[in-house]
Amino acid sequence: MIEKVAVLGAGSWGTTVASLLAQQVQTVLWARSPELASAVNRDHMNRIYLADRPLSLALTATSSLDEALQGAGLVVMGIPSHGFRAILLEARGRMGSAVPVISLAKGLEDGSLKRMTEIVAELDPDRPRGILTGPNLASEVADGQPTASVVASSDPELASEVQRLCHSRTFRVYTNPDIVGCEIAGSLKNVMAIASGMSDGLGFGDNTRAALITRGLAEMGRLGYAIGGRPLTFAGLAGMGDLVATCTSSRSRNHYVGFQLGRGRALYEILDEMKMVAEGVKTAKVAVELGSRNGVPMPISAEIARVLAGEASADEAVVALLSREAGDEMEGIDY
Repeated sequence: MIEKVAVLGAGSWGTTVASLLAQQVQTVLWARSPELASAVNRDHMNRIYLADRPLSLALTATSSLDEALQGAGLVVMGIPSHGFRAILLEARGRMGSAVPVISLAKGLEDGSLKRMTEIVAELDPDRPRGILTGPNLASEVADGQPTASVVASSDPELASEVQRLCHSRTFRVYTNPDIVGCEIAGSLKNVMAIASGMSDGLGFGDNTRAALITRGLAEMGRLGYAIGGRPLTFAGLAGMGDLVATCTSSRSRNHYVGFQLGRGRALYEILDEMKMVAEGVKTAKVAVELGSRNGVPMPISAEIARVLAGEASADEAVVALLSREAGDEMEGIDY
């Protein structure tokens, strides 16, 4: 039985998950900033990332990694993919080798092309691990709006325990043994959300968005299947569910980035004004590289990567996608 959870990372989603967990188990939220940790303890709010939404009164915060991890029976990593390895390296010596790690990140590591649970396995092969993912826009979950999520792990006992700790009246949690499929779906849906936002920013309508979502789902599924994911995962909460939420919501950071790119703004200007990380910006290039390594065409990801690298405009990316030779809708899908 887990008696204490440490949540590392006090962004919008890390804070939201910490507040959910605090309703069931002693939970400590680690923030880099001592000022932010003090504000959470004093005001029971994270005004920087969650405005004036109240947090669980049972939640405590600290800027001390030692304090957060001391006695923790579960570590939840609310750290973006580009900082995941560094924080895990710093934390692993402060927790027992049997303490499970659950990732909240939806991205791939640049350079290694690894998923977050692969990084955990690389550093500590025997450490239990998993992810929490799904159509979970932090502000809506923090507001108590009903939604569902998935905890994926090859360890059924860990999945069931995290399910128990996270499940609430408005946050329904399912289990899924397919870590690969869930992580690939969660990572690539951010790239597709940038594409959807670009379409909206260019003034295209519902038909275009629907086509992008559908072909984006096929692209995600092909890559996931090629590296060991289960096809049905992409029809579930981690796949289609998260894809629809992120591609259609004005609250989505990745959709916002795409929308502004579609309006003709420069990427650096868009990112400079954002407080939170849009994982799809870094993931697009990595997804293309991962696809190439596994012989999987990634046309949407490739065009988004070109736009993000300043090699094409949003208009040019759309033209390039439409100019591709038409084929069988099920091409490359043999499952």
